[in-house]
Amino acid sequence: MYTPYSNSKLRIAMLSYHTCPLATLGGKDTGGMNVYVRELTRELGRQGIHVDVFTRSQDEHVPHVVHDLGYGNRVVHVPAGPEEPLPKEEMASYIPEFVEGVLFFSSAKHLQYDLIHSHYWMSGIAAKELKAIWDVPVVHMFHTLGLMKNRIAGEGEYEGDYRIRGELEVLRIADKVVAATPAETAQLQWLYEVKTDHVTIVPPGVDICHFYPIPKDEAKEYIGVSPDDQLLMYVGRIEPLKGIDTLLQAIANMRAMEGGNDRNISLAIIGGEADISEEQMTTEMGRLQRMCDKLGLKDIVSFMGKRSQDKLPYYYSAAEVVVVPSLYESFGMVALEAMACGTPVIASQVGGLVFLIQDGVNGFHFPDRDADALCLSLRNLLDDDEQRAMMGGQAAEYAKQFSWENIADQIRLVYGELLDKEELTIKTRLKANSQK
Repeated sequence: MYTPYSNSKLRIAMLSYHTCPLATLGGKDTGGMNVYVRELTRELGRQGIHVDVFTRSQDEHVPHVVHDLGYGNRVVHVPAGPEEPLPKEEMASYIPEFVEGVLFFSSAKHLQYDLIHSHYWMSGIAAKELKAIWDVPVVHMFHTLGLMKNRIAGEGEYEGDYRIRGELEVLRIADKVVAATPAETAQLQWLYEVKTDHVTIVPPGVDICHFYPIPKDEAKEYIGVSPDDQLLMYVGRIEPLKGIDTLLQAIANMRAMEGGNDRNISLAIIGGEADISEEQMTTEMGRLQRMCDKLGLKDIVSFMGKRSQDKLPYYYSAAEVVVVPSLYESFGMVALEAMACGTPVIASQVGGLVFLIQDGVNGFHFPDRDADALCLSLRNLLDDDEQRAMMGGQAAEYAKQFSWENIADQIRLVYGELLDKEELTIKTRLKANSQK
């Protein structure tokens, strides 16, 4: 088996420019990437690798250096522009200032990093500048791709050319690109028209010590749901590409087919800001709540806002099924968390969900935007207690292979391959110079 660099030598600069791994999930720019950076950093620390996560400071009242990830690893909030949330298009202009802050921190602490691991395209642009100064390799993960989002975006949701240009530049300078699935690799080849010989596939992981099956009666009692209720659940950001409107229409179709309120179901939507006035709501949250009114679903749909990671296993375990109706999903970490909790997933047949969900084994696929197909899958699963239990058990077993320990081992192999190449290049240069 390939053995990477000695852990005692390894120091990683992890860049998560536009969002902090410690941020509460469910907000506009918080989701699977936050979980990925946080959990990968923790596991690498557990394995003896030192990681500093650099992110743009968005709150002047939060300490600039925090040790919440354990194992001596840090999150460094670097001031770059106003210390407050900013639109992404404005945030991009402060990347040079962010780079200066990272350089100042490393210099003040007398640190030398062996490798940069950047996340999302803006971090990749920062990595380009740091790579030139530090002369170290860069591993990059995009998490989402601008050209893929533009293929399904509605009016006013298109990603600007500045992002596409940035992604192409990151593809050019990265020594290794980590893709979550074969689908992402194909998208890079097809949409960006680039060679992918430097792309390696490593999926995200799940904390199986935190996300595991809780007895359904205990989970329902914990979250305050009747044992007789059939609970459906959506977890994630509240934005158009998440396809929540398809889920609402599917439930309305199911009630219409069954003659009204005969089935004792409820839907919990976790994410976004719920307990605010309509004037303060995001456009999508307001649209979805009005849709509930129009479809007559207010009695069974609850917009619950954000929930902490500590409570999510109870919600996943209490649900009969978790629905992921996205129009685009690079991987689908919510689906993996639900599966680890022993809950089958019904997911749209897009992106990483195609590879994560085994249709008919641990969940079902349906064509994205197809409310009728989703309705049929929901009815089939809710009507068959035996199938639901079997799928849930198979989902929990399947999720174990995605433990963060396994994923971190694969990432370490990527690091080790690059660092061994770097060492070989240095030795070759020295030998050549000595022979002159």
